[in-house]
Amino acid sequence: MYKSTKNQNLLIIIFILLFVNTKSYSQSFITVVKKEFKDEKEGFKDAWKDIKEGDKYYKIETKGSYLDALDFYLSAYAYNSDNPELNYKIGTCYLNTVSKAKSLRYFLNAYKEKPEIVFDIHYVLGMAYQYNYKFKKAIKEYSIFQASIPDDFTDKYDRIIFKKIKECKSGEKLKQKPKRVFIDNLKEVNTIYPDYSPLISADESIMLLTSRQPNTTGGYTDHYDGQYYEDIYISKNKNGKWSRPKNIGSPINTDKHNATVGLSIDGQRVFIYAFGDILYSHNRGNNWTKPKSISKNINSSEIESSACFSPDENTIYFVRGRTSDDRSNGDIYVSKRKETGEWGEPHRLSDAINTPYDERGVFMHADGKSLYFSSKGHNSMGGQDIFKTVLQDNGSWSVPENLGYPINTPDDDVFFVLSASGRHGYYSSVKKGGKGFTDIYKIIFLGPEKPLISGNEDNLIASVAKPTKEVIIESKEKIKTIRLTILKGYVYDKITNKPVAAQIEIVDNEKNEIISTSSSNSKTGNYLLSLPSGKNYGIVVKQNDYLFHSENFNIAPTSSYQEIMLNIPLVSIREGSKIVLKNIFFDTGKAILKTESYSELDRVAKLLKIQVNLKVEIGGHTDNQGSYNSNFKLSQNRAKAVVDYLIGQGITSSRLSFKGYAYKEAISTNKTKEGRAQNRRVEFKIIGK
Repeated sequence: MYKSTKNQNLLIIIFILLFVNTKSYSQSFITVVKKEFKDEKEGFKDAWKDIKEGDKYYKIETKGSYLDALDFYLSAYAYNSDNPELNYKIGTCYLNTVSKAKSLRYFLNAYKEKPEIVFDIHYVLGMAYQYNYKFKKAIKEYSIFQASIPDDFTDKYDRIIFKKIKECKSGEKLKQKPKRVFIDNLKEVNTIYPDYSPLISADESIMLLTSRQPNTTGGYTDHYDGQYYEDIYISKNKNGKWSRPKNIGSPINTDKHNATVGLSIDGQRVFIYAFGDILYSHNRGNNWTKPKSISKNINSSEIESSACFSPDENTIYFVRGRTSDDRSNGDIYVSKRKETGEWGEPHRLSDAINTPYDERGVFMHADGKSLYFSSKGHNSMGGQDIFKTVLQDNGSWSVPENLGYPINTPDDDVFFVLSASGRHGYYSSVKKGGKGFTDIYKIIFLGPEKPLISGNEDNLIASVAKPTKEVIIESKEKIKTIRLTILKGYVYDKITNKPVAAQIEIVDNEKNEIISTSSSNSKTGNYLLSLPSGKNYGIVVKQNDYLFHSENFNIAPTSSYQEIMLNIPLVSIREGSKIVLKNIFFDTGKAILKTESYSELDRVAKLLKIQVNLKVEIGGHTDNQGSYNSNFKLSQNRAKAVVDYLIGQGITSSRLSFKGYAYKEAISTNKTKEGRAQNRRVEFKIIGK
């Protein structure tokens, strides 16, 4: 059995088998007897040679060796398909590949010809039935085996059989209540080689994934499974279609194993699995920085196989695996970012999340509350199933919920990620009709009564009667509303229109706290922010030599998912430049500053303390509701309130002036509610430098 080390690749670690469950006690002693295999047909010599060659690989007992042995055994099977020992060995080989369901035919042949072939034949039959969704038959076989376990092996198998029967019972229940989803093989992304661990930006514009192709950096293959080393690839979504993935190249990919495990919501920061640790790389323009260890508090002597950010990037969830001679289980840990920027001492999530079995592939949704992970525990239907748990207001986690059938299968289903909208999921799975080994699948979550309207995806759903797509399941289950706003666009110089690499802060105006800090891409100026519903947000964009740009988004707790495109012009610091201070708040008809304004005002004060020669005018503006005189007085008093606050922050009065404009300088129509809201504003204008 494989022994875990820090140098093994991600797929091996993720798909390592539970206990010793696909290796029967007596398989090493199963021998194809020459005289029982031989018959009068021509070709015996070559068939027997295939048997001997297959046996050489079979004894090695690795994923790659089972595949090699299978090729030889199937060649010999074409000569003699009745031999029970050969059928048993073929079944065992299939049970150790991604095509586990194919093992059933051969185990049944072996049992039919020789019921006593090995003492655990009912055990492997149970597994084969389980992988074929025949859960009741699987339970029957497991029960027969359990009743016949020799005393010497009771301790070894009792716990395994109990777990297997529990999985089958879960599988039977989950299959009876299928989820209303459409699952599609992402054929434009997948190859005939292993493809897995898809990571997406929140808006599904880019995907990073792991693949093991002949063009892998260095061109090496892994002796354990015979596959090429892992490399990271990138695909881009154009008009709803994913491009053919390209090798992301150096410095991320090396001649060792490199695998995707986590991505920031804007797709600019990536976690990489290499050498048993989590590495970190940042996109700068068109290039990625050289990966570095995420933190000494995160990486340890154990295996860290998966990691993800919270949307504000102040929390990291990661999987740390315990290593032993025969298995490698993982648990989910969490670490908070310190004020210094370092990651704090991690702590393990509770037993409500972590089980005695493997937890893998952790992913935090853009809503900052929904955590997805794969587990062999809980009510798994076999292998690793995908589960969801939600962070509660009191800091606890909800009971993990199995995503259900047909998303989950009796085999391993891992690396689930979800778009910000909640409509699309992506994950790695093994399904009938796949392109090869592990494939990446797209899940479309359907509403309870979704109308089939025009559009590529809807036409695809409407044509599910055609056999070209995987599966669609009807149910009356409702999809929970995603309460989240995605804000995206690009930052640019207002004069030159060139992109600007700017710092972007998300501020909780009510608490006067910076929630998160990110940056726009230096090459494109692109940015993407996640704003969960229920807060009054201030968005601040700043860069040296520019006035800061602010936006306000007061998002109600009941607000549903939306995407807002907002391109942000930055104005250079020079005489005549002006900006709107969009996070200055007053009660209707009053000139008393609300506390939610303090973050914005403090930024103005900080700017003036850095730019000591600036002289500015604070201008107050209103809509046209009411008389001019009352609006003029209100606008002037509001501008004065801002100046008074700045003086209180240490800015000398000689650098500050204020003026009320009433509704004389409207920037939008006063005929609509939205237009009037834009006209009610406070402006900051440089009048001297």
